[in-house]
Amino acid sequence: MAGDIAAASGVPALNSEMLMEEALTSAYSGHMADSDKYAQNAVAAATQASLPETAAAYDASQAVNEALLGNLGKAKDWAARALKVPAGRDVQAGAALALALAGSADEAKKMADDLNSNFPEDTLIQNAYIPMIRAVLAIDKGSAQEAINLLRPASPYELGGYGDSRLTSAYIRGQAYLAAHNGASAASEFQKVLDHPGLVANHPISALAHLGLGRAYAMQGNAAKAKLAYQDFLGLWAHADPDVPILKQAKDEYARLK
Repeated sequence: MAGDIAAASGVPALNSEMLMEEALTSAYSGHMADSDKYAQNAVAAATQASLPETAAAYDASQAVNEALLGNLGKAKDWAARALKVPAGRDVQAGAALALALAGSADEAKKMADDLNSNFPEDTLIQNAYIPMIRAVLAIDKGSAQEAINLLRPASPYELGGYGDSRLTSAYIRGQAYLAAHNGASAASEFQKVLDHPGLVANHPISALAHLGLGRAYAMQGNAAKAKLAYQDFLGLWAHADPDVPILKQAKDEYARLK
């Protein structure tokens, strides 16, 4: 990665892309201070290359990363920056997903409704982004089964390409099954993420799926498998920033396993 980044350093557009990859890789390992730094540099490089929508897309992507890891205030800040400039479909959808994950339900709902109105025949908006946004909102209001139902249109597309990750909908479905206290089905969704490392690559859900799997096994009462899954996650995050909320939760949960 260092060699590729050095080779791209003289080309602002390419440099921005490589810096954002480094931001994702840092988030994958729980190094969020580094991740934010790389994302900020990626935005600056894209702006220097006169690519304002690319810069906004990086803001939205980092907003999702922060929200997934529990840094909700930071997620909202990144999403707000993404939406400061007129942006297209992907920026709006990414920012809306981040806001939903960060608990800004009213704003995320309005954005999902706007996307639905503005892109009625867009396959990815209708079958990937909107189902994910609305499913997250349903989980937050305690309607896990509704979230599972809302995600059905995403199933045929989640191994294809959209947003930062191809399997974000499966990860969210796993969270919905956890909320529905269905550990077996949750484990299946998180395992789906882990079974496709070439698709999820360095996206944070590739690491977080280990934690989700641990939670799913714990819910089923399988402490041995749960411990192994938690250990996989905590091993990946052995040198993570200690103040990342989801890491604190994982350590507390692991300590309580019998």
